[in-house]
Amino acid sequence: MELLLGNKNYSSWSMRAGLVAAAFDLPVTTSMVWLEQPGAAAQKVRWSPAGRVPILRDGSVTVWDSLAICEYLAERFPQRGLWPADRGDRARARSLCAEMHSGFQAMRQNLPMNIRARKPARQWPADVAKEIARLSEIFAGARQPYLFGSFSIADAFFAPVACRFLTYGVDAPGPAGRYCTELLQHPAVRGWIAAATAEAHAIAKYD
Repeated sequence: MELLLGNKNYSSWSMRAGLVAAAFDLPVTTSMVWLEQPGAAAQKVRWSPAGRVPILRDGSVTVWDSLAICEYLAERFPQRGLWPADRGDRARARSLCAEMHSGFQAMRQNLPMNIRARKPARQWPADVAKEIARLSEIFAGARQPYLFGSFSIADAFFAPVACRFLTYGVDAPGPAGRYCTELLQHPAVRGWIAAATAEAHAIAKYD
């Protein structure tokens, strides 16, 4: 299997799929496309007509979109426990991933992904503050050290948020902060952050 990713520093959707592959030691090789560089759009379209990373190839099967990729990997490797074992927990984990996948637009616009940056803390507009409060509520419900005790796809989906909180000095109180700290210390997350920090390529509008 091959996984095409965007810049580790900027591509939160790539991070989600990449973390799942790394955290569960799946037999996936990865390659990189530098976003917003000449030829990047053509390279993505060669992998998938949708033209968006991440993109997974498994033989004749092509899967695009991070949530679809994670679901495909969970089906492909059921013994690895990518989702929680309990049916109710799986339902909640999927709901949280879908909420992350389709929501939090104000946060995305005001706190763009930039792992290696450090911005001064500030007061956020009401719509951003509301989304931060919802994220803190989700994080505070973690069973520790991760959302459902053991690391799952759900944690991979919220890892970019933990990175954003660190970048922009967002204070997650109490149990929510402990969850963020634990998530950022997961070996796969730490490896991704180290690689993102080492990237030399920059996109000015996100810096």
